[in-house]
Amino acid sequence: QVQLVESGGGLVQAGGSLRLSCAASGRTFTTYAWFRQAPGKEREYVAAFTLSGGITYYQDSVKGRFTISRDDAKNTVYLQMNSLQPEDTAVYYCAATPVYFTGYVGNPKRYDYWGQGTQVTVSS
Repeated sequence: QVQLVESGGGLVQAGGSLRLSCAASGRTFTTYAWFRQAPGKEREYVAAFTLSGGITYYQDSVKGRFTISRDDAKNTVYLQMNSLQPEDTAVYYCAATPVYFTGYVGNPKRYDYWGQGTQVTVSS
């Protein structure tokens, strides 16, 4: 059974940090990504990591504050979030695909598997 299980969300004050985890199981993936969805807004891409070359990608609004990484031994992807701001408040989703693809990594339709989401709330 293929699973992506997120954890690590919570409530934090502005300027604080959180680390989200996404434990993957059931198959091998080529690309992982984090998306988020705030109330009343569409789901948006946050960051992505490709196993081929270990390349990372970030949405402009999180560059320099968020870091995506992967622990091979644990088959877990992380999103380290620093300098959090109230506008980062959202449900964060981990996504993955076993398919190699080129082009924009932020297209949610590229991803076949999704986690259940974890809430991140940043207070001002």
